Amino acid sequence: MELDEMQTRMLELQEFGESVEKRRKMQYEKDDDDNNENTSESPCESVLSTNETPSKMTQVDDGCDSLREKKKAVVVLMRLPEYKISALRPPTPQQFYSEDESQSSSDSDLQWEPEDDSSDSDLLASNNGQKTVKSSKNDKTRPPTPPTCSNNNNNNESNPIIESSAFGHCSHETTKIRPNLPEEEVKVDMMVLARKKPLRWQRAKIVEIVTKEDGRFKYKVSFEEKGNRLVSGHHIAFDNTPKLEQLYVGARVVVRCQENKFRFRSGILAELPSRKNRLRFLVFIDDHTPVYVGLPLLHLVCRPLTDALDDIPDGPHKFFMKQYIKDWPYPHLTQYRAGQRLNAELNGVQQRCEVQVVDCSIIQVVFQTQGDPQQAWIHRGSTRLEQVTRILEWKRKEAHKDKKPTDTGKP
Repeated sequence: MELDEMQTRMLELQEFGESVEKRRKMQYEKDDDDNNENTSESPCESVLSTNETPSKMTQVDDGCDSLREKKKAVVVLMRLPEYKISALRPPTPQQFYSEDESQSSSDSDLQWEPEDDSSDSDLLASNNGQKTVKSSKNDKTRPPTPPTCSNNNNNNESNPIIESSAFGHCSHETTKIRPNLPEEEVKVDMMVLARKKPLRWQRAKIVEIVTKEDGRFKYKVSFEEKGNRLVSGHHIAFDNTPKLEQLYVGARVVVRCQENKFRFRSGILAELPSRKNRLRFLVFIDDHTPVYVGLPLLHLVCRPLTDALDDIPDGPHKFFMKQYIKDWPYPHLTQYRAGQRLNAELNGVQQRCEVQVVDCSIIQVVFQTQGDPQQAWIHRGSTRLEQVTRILEWKRKEAHKDKKPTDTGKP
C-alpha cells in the first residue's frame, strides 16, 4: 500500500518537473523572439542600459554578431575635386590638341565680360554659329557689350570670343611672387650671359667686380666674341639652368634661341608649366614676341630690378606687360581657329593676315604683303590684334565717362 503511494507521488513529481521545464523553454523562446525584433529595427545601434541583466546583454550581443555576419561589403565611390582630377591628367599631346577641346573642358576658359557694361545682349558672339554666353536674368548690373569687328560676307572673318583663362589651380603653376630664396653668388672668373646690346646677349666671363661710391656693384665682363664691357647686375644672367622653385610669372630671364644656340634674348616669364600649355614656359621677348620654351633654354638674370618691368623700354610692350601681370592668372585672350582672317599690326600698321597655327596662348599668322608672305607669332591677348585694341579703347572711353563730374544744378 505504501509502495503504491510512493510510486504515485514520484509520477506526480516527474510530471510537475516536466511542466516547469516546458514553461521555462517557452519563456526563453519568447524572449529570443522579442530580442530579434528589436535588433532588426535598429541593429546594434542603441546603447545597452547598465541596469539590464547579463543574460539579456549576452542575448543582444549574440544577435548583433549574427547580424554582422550577414552584412555584405559595400564599395563607396567619392568624386575627387576638379583640381585633383586635372593634376592627374597627363599633358595633351600636340597632335591631339585643339581649341575646341580646351573650351569644353571643365576647368578651362571662362567667358570674360568687360567691367563697364549694362546691356543684356550676348557677349562678343561669333558669326559662324559658335555658342554664346548670355548673362543671367538675375544680373541687373551688366555692362554694355564692347564694339566688335564684323563682316557678314566671309565666314572666315568672325568675331573672336574674349575669354579669361585660369592657367592652373596649384600655386606652383600660377605664382607671380618672387620666392624668398638666398641669392646665388656672383664671383670673378664666372661664366655668365651679358648684355652687349639691347636684345643681344652673349656669353662672357666676369674679370672684375667694381664697387661704386653708392655701394652698387658693377661687373666687368669679357665677351667670347671679343670686347669688354662694364655692366650692372640686372644685365648679366647665370649660365646654368635655373631650378623650378626659382621661377615665377614676371621673372626676368634670358632665352637661348632654338634656331641659333649662340643667340640669346632677354624677356619676361609669362606662363609656368601646366596642362593648358603642355608643360612649357611662355616668355615675352622684349620686342613683344611670345615664345614657348623648355627649361634648358631659360637663364635667370643674376640681380634683377625690384620691378623687372623697369628694365623694359617705355612703349606699348611695357604697357601690355604691366596689364598682363596685373590680370594673371586670368589673362584676357581672344579665341581664334586656323584659317580665320583678322587684322593685326605689322611695322606699325594694321594689316590683313590669316591664322595658320593655334598653339595654346599664341597664334602664328601670315601677312599677305606685296613681297613674300611674312609669318609672325602673336599672343592671343596682344595689343597687336585689332580686336584687342578696339576693346581697350572702348574701356578707356567708358572709364572716362564714369570720371566726368555729375551736374549738380548749381551755377
